[in-house]
Amino acid sequence: MTVVLEVRGITKKYPGVVANDGVDLDLREGEIHCLLGENGAGKSTLMNIVYGMSAPDSGEIRLRGKAIAMRSPKDAIALGIGMVHQHFMLIPVFTVTENIMLGAEEVRGMVLDRRKVSARVRELSREYGLDVDPEARVEDLPVGAQQRVEIIKALYRNAQVLILDEPTAVLTPQEVDELLVVLKGLVKKGVSVLFITHKLREVLEVADRITIMRGGRVVASAKPEESDEHSLAALMVGRDVTLTVEKGEATPAATVLEVKDLSVEGRHAGMDEVRNVSFSVRAGEILGIAGVQGNGQTELIEAITGLRRPRHGQVTLLGRDITGAASRSLIEQGVSHVPEDRHRHGLVLSYSIEDNLVLCTYDQPPFGTKGLRHDDAIDAYARSCVRDFDVRTPSTKTAAGALSGGNQQKVIIARELGRMVKLLVVNQPTRGVDVGSIERIHRELVTVRDKGTAVLLVSAELDEILALSDRIAVMYRGAIVTVVPAGKVTRAELGSWMAGSRGTPEVQPLEATA
Repeated sequence: MTVVLEVRGITKKYPGVVANDGVDLDLREGEIHCLLGENGAGKSTLMNIVYGMSAPDSGEIRLRGKAIAMRSPKDAIALGIGMVHQHFMLIPVFTVTENIMLGAEEVRGMVLDRRKVSARVRELSREYGLDVDPEARVEDLPVGAQQRVEIIKALYRNAQVLILDEPTAVLTPQEVDELLVVLKGLVKKGVSVLFITHKLREVLEVADRITIMRGGRVVASAKPEESDEHSLAALMVGRDVTLTVEKGEATPAATVLEVKDLSVEGRHAGMDEVRNVSFSVRAGEILGIAGVQGNGQTELIEAITGLRRPRHGQVTLLGRDITGAASRSLIEQGVSHVPEDRHRHGLVLSYSIEDNLVLCTYDQPPFGTKGLRHDDAIDAYARSCVRDFDVRTPSTKTAAGALSGGNQQKVIIARELGRMVKLLVVNQPTRGVDVGSIERIHRELVTVRDKGTAVLLVSAELDEILALSDRIAVMYRGAIVTVVPAGKVTRAELGSWMAGSRGTPEVQPLEATA
């Protein structure tokens, strides 16, 4: 099989860290080559070099046997290399067509030829099964559709090599399945795909070849038909990894969070995204909320955590009305929140790691007293968090925005799980996080539960919901359609309710489990 792309001896150093250390890799024509590794293993750095976003300190890139100099993404695009980044490069207020033609404008006389570009987008959408409306505004599209826009943008520029950086990190299970079908279709059309991920099940389903990186180096290659999740996880992390959650029976106590008849407006006035929702969470239990993304989970959590005002209904914390309370007030009352969108609500990207770790507690002992900041205490705490949660960074002084997405998530998890609280609200806690860190985060959530904290968990990962939850509430079209003990429901039943089917005889009604 013809080798399309080669990297040979790529080395890239940053202050205090070797991101890539003599990396060799090749991509063959018409294959999906999966690049596996932990957060900070050097995968994204390597792909940014291939795409011209960063220059290597040494090594070379060859395209169809010819050495190439990649000075910018413009050079990569001209050579037929496209990249879809983990955090999409789209302008929300622009239409699909406007985003795709940006930087590659078609003109008719002195006017942008949107009609021609729109027709080409429809053609590509049909050809590759991408199902995108060229006239839709990007901000109105679900995440999975936005990713398809990014793929079409690359194909519009005639990409024959497509790099996907953590493409499933923000997708629901249904959207993941759709993407994998799309990738197989792309390969049949002659596109070669480099697929960067840490999700083992997807790798085994879609890969033709697998390369594993650890600590900036290639440590192994594997064939999917000769591998399983456990062996790949061990190669990624360098040790045996437990892929199942170990937890005992919950011992729920008093009700901590109670939500009654809560309704929350969405982006469009007069349209409720959350409709008369009621449930409770008790001390010492994990209540998981399952649902296809876009069924009101985001708006529900934002209303509970002070990021959005409900239209009506009530939220109480240990009997105290906190409906519409500001986020700072909720923090002071013992609420911790791991948000869905780590960039908008989880981090101040320009702040250092250590400043982000004390965002909620910088004014409290031992970090601050009477308006004075205690830098030594903050530094020591940040170092312990970075060590305990394996945040890959050269320094705690590094800006959070300079970290990979998975390491940013670990900073948030370390901050929110590192203080004693009454209620922990976690939304997509392991999104974009590698298998070794997922094991740690799951263990920490169970530990927090066992210490008597009430935990409200939202996740698009059904396996995560089933493994961690003591009870599961299913949301569909803004309403909770059922609540069931986690041990009395199957993955298939959950998926059915998420798609709008109603309960089965085994399912306890909402009142019996609340």
